[in-house]
Amino acid sequence: VRMVESGGGLVQAGGSLRLSCVASGAITSVFNPSPMAWYRQAPGKQRELVALISSDGNTNYADSVKGRFTASRDNARKRVLLQMNSLKPEDTAVYYCNRHNNNWSWGQGTQVTVSS
Repeated sequence: VRMVESGGGLVQAGGSLRLSCVASGAITSVFNPSPMAWYRQAPGKQRELVALISSDGNTNYADSVKGRFTASRDNARKRVLLQMNSLKPEDTAVYYCNRHNNNWSWGQGTQVTVSS
């Protein structure tokens, strides 16, 4: 299974982006029960957990994005989404998604750049 992220870009502070991630090669019976997560890695920093979404759609968020980001999943398409609103310059990073436990192969990520 390989993760394929998309949807990043350059946006001004206060703007919005919607990220998408597909678990390429996953079969439905494996994807559907898997808790999924969004991570991000800023230059010079370690990768951090941003959002977690359980198999039944329950979500948890890092304090830094709570109230601004919303994670969702589309099991039929083996896809997870991250709606990011009220973006801040400190949200600038490469964003990745993966299964929360027993990671699949990491994708290239998608770059999000927020200008002030």
